[in-house]
Amino acid sequence: MDLEERVAIVTGGARGIGLAIVEDLLAHGARVVVVDSGVSVDGAPLEPRLAEEVVRNKANAAAICGDVADPAICREAVELAVERFGALDVVVNNAAIVRAGFIFTAGAAVWDAVLGANLSGAYYLLAAATPVMRDAVRRGRAPGAIVNVVSSAGLYGRPGHAAYSAAKAGLLGLTRAVAHDLASVQIACNAVAPFAATRATADMQPADEAQAAYKRSTLELPALYVARLVSLLASPAGNAITGQLFGVRGREVFVFNQPRPASKVLQPRGGYDLDAFAQGIKALEPFFADLSTDLDAFAADPVV
Repeated sequence: MDLEERVAIVTGGARGIGLAIVEDLLAHGARVVVVDSGVSVDGAPLEPRLAEEVVRNKANAAAICGDVADPAICREAVELAVERFGALDVVVNNAAIVRAGFIFTAGAAVWDAVLGANLSGAYYLLAAATPVMRDAVRRGRAPGAIVNVVSSAGLYGRPGHAAYSAAKAGLLGLTRAVAHDLASVQIACNAVAPFAATRATADMQPADEAQAAYKRSTLELPALYVARLVSLLASPAGNAITGQLFGVRGREVFVFNQPRPASKVLQPRGGYDLDAFAQGIKALEPFFADLSTDLDAFAADPVV
């Protein structure tokens, strides 16, 4: 179950969950290219050369200091993996920024920045990496894997985080599409929603005591367990798993249901008139999703 034959790219790999993933992949024998722009949680410049510090004195690691929202940086990361380590087997899209803002106040700049870092960057990297990964399989190399780090905010929605929630929901959609696209060459693609101490969780603003309790417990959770699941999904055994959405909260590992029809009603030929439709739609009400947030849904104490 080691990863000695695997070469990985991990974005946002210089801090937090990304750094834990890098360290666990390296501990299991993988060679890793760390991509990190060294920005603050909201995307402001902070430590632009941080990725180089992470890989210093590590023969099996290399760094790209840059923003994945730039397609050229993504191409550079793929080229570095192949030139330095001879292959590319695993891509972990973990880079993210968080900028709070309600839909009626945030503005286009917030949307563009958050979508660029959290969703477009993943797309650009996979667009650059997957041709290399597919060609390697066709030449006889064992199929690799892709892991996209999503968020429960993209599953539940989170007030004041329209752009972030939309980006992470989009990343789940990208996961499913890529799993389909790569099924013929057996390259797996899965999504992981982490619950662990990060700069993003530190930025959460609880609306009540239940959410505050959630925040306190979440901030104490180590990222190791998230990283270990990513290592499994990146391993040869991970190729048997694709298109799935996992969650990791402390020692708990979840697999989430994904949207599928829960029930249906039939309109009459020509359609309901609106009064009748208002009555007919009531048959679906028992299947409606409530408007809870992820902070509400996971307020119970985690297993640590």
